[in-house]
Amino acid sequence: MDNYFAERNLKTIQKIKLKQKNLPQCCNDFLLGIENSTSSLTRLGYCYDMETFFTYLSAECPKFYGKDILEYTYDDLNQVTDYDIEHYLSYLNGYKNIDGKICANSEKTKARKFACIRAMYKFFFKKNKVSSNITEKVNPPKIHEKEIIRLEIDEVANLLDSVETGDKLTKQQQYFHNLTEKRDVAILTLFLGTGIRISELVGINVNDVDLEQNAFTITRKGGNRVILYFGDEVKAALVNYIIERNENKNVSKDENALFLSLRNKRINVRTVEILVKKYSKLVTPLKHITPHKLRSTYGTNLYKETGDIYVVADVLGHKDVNTTKKYYAAITDDIRRNAATKVKLREN
Repeated sequence: MDNYFAERNLKTIQKIKLKQKNLPQCCNDFLLGIENSTSSLTRLGYCYDMETFFTYLSAECPKFYGKDILEYTYDDLNQVTDYDIEHYLSYLNGYKNIDGKICANSEKTKARKFACIRAMYKFFFKKNKVSSNITEKVNPPKIHEKEIIRLEIDEVANLLDSVETGDKLTKQQQYFHNLTEKRDVAILTLFLGTGIRISELVGINVNDVDLEQNAFTITRKGGNRVILYFGDEVKAALVNYIIERNENKNVSKDENALFLSLRNKRINVRTVEILVKKYSKLVTPLKHITPHKLRSTYGTNLYKETGDIYVVADVLGHKDVNTTKKYYAAITDDIRRNAATKVKLREN
């Protein structure tokens, strides 16, 4: 695995080990049991979610009042009822965490936290550590569909134009724009022309790019290495940036990252998020555009061009095509408008 991803994975594992010290032994058994079938980021998320769950039991369930999280056993888990789980989901609407901070969870976050507890009980039931999987009696939180925010065709063109020209930027922003214009154009073009994830983009190395084949290799979620192909517009933006990067004498010969910060080190996720927000606000101030919204824009356009949901799912790296259908195959206004002309009430 590439050094960047190996280092990132190691840091995540170290965070897991720190969080495990605050969890009961049964949770550590669970984390060990799922280690080979989940990513380190998933397990770290489970650590936080399990800590929230056991904090809730000690604070809200009379039979567990004041119980130290580290003291919970399988016997305690057997005493938890489906009513307790339902109350937990209600508790997630608004509560104080262990630091005294007020927390309120979205529908999506509640669903994720419930998924953690459901996976935990399913594992324990399979291992005969609990007598039943009580989470099967609980209805998961419903997630209401939200409007998918993405850029229209003219907005895509305006966004790329704004990155190239730097128009409407403040004087301070224009100063930095002069230093990063070719890099920023390449990043935005790559998002809009390939649907790449932000974590995949920051992880690209120089030797991952093959300009002769119009392709580059990326590391997907879970560590799988795949090849993505790009069109001539993306190639032109990459070539312009790579030439500038190669001419930069301040870049260390040992630096493999393709996209660099002003310090000539691998660019980080936060910096990319900020630059996407900066430019998108110039052309579409009413839309909250993120790198993921650019990915949605690409997925939508690819679906419109190909009409093949499986191609879109494969290119975007979706394991479940239903994820693709949810975001990109929804009936949009232009499809509805086109459909309205298809049904004829009278022959001409």
